[in-house]
Amino acid sequence: MSTSQTFDVVVVGGGPAGSTAATDLARAGRSVLLLDRGGRIKPCGGAVPPQLMREFDIPEHLLCARIQAARMVAPSSREVDMPINGGYVGMVNREPFDEWLRQRAVGAGAVRRTGSFTELVSGDGETATVRYESAAADGGPELQEVLAKCVIGADGARSRVARQAIPRAEVPCVSAYHEIVESPADGQGGFDPVRCDVYYQGRISPDFYGWVFPHGETTSVGVGTAKHGVSLKSAVRELRQAAGLAECRTIRCEGAPIPLHPLPRWDDGRHLVLAGDAAGVVAPASGEGIYYAMAGGRFAAEAADRFCDTGHPRCLGLARKRFMKAHGRVFWALGLMQRVFYRNDRLRERFVSMCRDPDVQQLTWDAYMNKRLVRARPAAHARVFFKDLAHLLGFVSAK
Repeated sequence: MSTSQTFDVVVVGGGPAGSTAATDLARAGRSVLLLDRGGRIKPCGGAVPPQLMREFDIPEHLLCARIQAARMVAPSSREVDMPINGGYVGMVNREPFDEWLRQRAVGAGAVRRTGSFTELVSGDGETATVRYESAAADGGPELQEVLAKCVIGADGARSRVARQAIPRAEVPCVSAYHEIVESPADGQGGFDPVRCDVYYQGRISPDFYGWVFPHGETTSVGVGTAKHGVSLKSAVRELRQAAGLAECRTIRCEGAPIPLHPLPRWDDGRHLVLAGDAAGVVAPASGEGIYYAMAGGRFAAEAADRFCDTGHPRCLGLARKRFMKAHGRVFWALGLMQRVFYRNDRLRERFVSMCRDPDVQQLTWDAYMNKRLVRARPAAHARVFFKDLAHLLGFVSAK
């Protein structure tokens, strides 16, 4: 085992959450190790809002598409278009996007290493020990360890860091699977390179949805479900047929778990705080994770920085407290929507019907693009509430 180095913070996981935390901490003058296992592209639809571009200073060249509308497809195959007026949904390819974030962290002063986390030993002293395996000169695994005042676990939905350090750290997940295909020509089979299609059909997914997200030269076609026994590959095959993409060349296939709700605790009360999928910060109903991962990484960095200053473990709890204060109401509203409308095709039909309403569309896009529940239009909120209630009680036809 190599000789231990000591860092202020070791960040385990080099995705959007970990890279954001490492960048912020390095810019704050902390010594940071960014540990990433490398060699894996995170399965992801790749949607990012304008707020992410502004808040995290992301250059426009990382966008591979700007989506101008969404098409909601009901169980009856009825289609409802939701144009985005005055904004867009950005699309990124995770391989170059994540690598750019990691390189930015290095440019800010973080040390980057490729390795696979194996163990966290968090004693009663001022530092914790992080052990990981990296490739030795002969190609075999080499066990290494470093010391850290603080550790940020950003190693995904099945976080090994969290399972070792925090009791009951596992949450239910949606199993997601997508196929990256070569995009057809504009208009071929109804394909639109600036429109996302979302399928709310029980035959595609009994409790989530299917998606067609254009990424310029490629398109992500995927489904998710929390139910066991559902063949995701068969569902994607059916979705590709319905979307006119069955004959498009398949470039690669990927799957991953998506957490259903944030963990009740993100820290171990000693040296560790979680961020990103490891903390469960994926938006219910939509499955959106990139923005919330980066926001969670920033809050984790702030908590870690304060902990390094004070040595008080209670500072680590600030990450979850501040995240939920900023985004908890949105998560609650989306979670309620998922529980109510994703239960069966009758309710999904009504949900898609609601999406025809201009007030629903405007409030939806305002909330998505700016990452907050919009309070500036109380009359519109009232209209939407009573319309939603009428749809749910069956007073309005879903046709």
